[in-house]
Amino acid sequence: MQKRLSIVLIETDLDRAQPIMDGLRGLGAHDIHLISDEAGLARRIAAFQPDIVLIDLANPSRDILEEMAVAAAPMDRPVAMFVDRSDEQLTRAAIEAGVSAYVVDGLRADRIKPVLDAAIARFHMFQRMRAELAASRAALEERKIIDRAKAILMKARGVDEEAAYALLRKAAMDQGRRVADVAQQLVLAAGLLT
Repeated sequence: MQKRLSIVLIETDLDRAQPIMDGLRGLGAHDIHLISDEAGLARRIAAFQPDIVLIDLANPSRDILEEMAVAAAPMDRPVAMFVDRSDEQLTRAAIEAGVSAYVVDGLRADRIKPVLDAAIARFHMFQRMRAELAASRAALEERKIIDRAKAILMKARGVDEEAAYALLRKAAMDQGRRVADVAQQLVLAAGLLT
């Protein structure tokens, strides 16, 4: 954690919040915001645009845990959740909600930095994985469209697969477009004609 971070701490018990705030301040010159009331939580978190959200829950229920996690927008930023007690279902619910770090036995000052570092690293790793998955899905969809377009050309022109692809590639180069875009246009046009 070299850069200055905006950190939101969600803790309803001010006696529990103070040592955590002190521990966070000890990490450096970060912008630390305490939210001690759960009303309008998602809106309030969004107003701070934090780099990371810390949630401290003494006795979480599954509903509270999921509500907190969803409000913290774990797909947009790292979220570290600290609980005093847990069970398998609560742990699973937190992970499924997208929480980057789920720590049982509360939040202690000596744990803050390593947990923040781990939550941030894990969040970035999952962000890369989501981006790679989205790119792979898009490439697969493009491949399917190109295959459909080749099949249309093979049938209409009586050519083999290689020649059909060469026709698509030439049309794409002539139009200054991607092969997948030309293939999509051809598949749509063929759909209108049938």
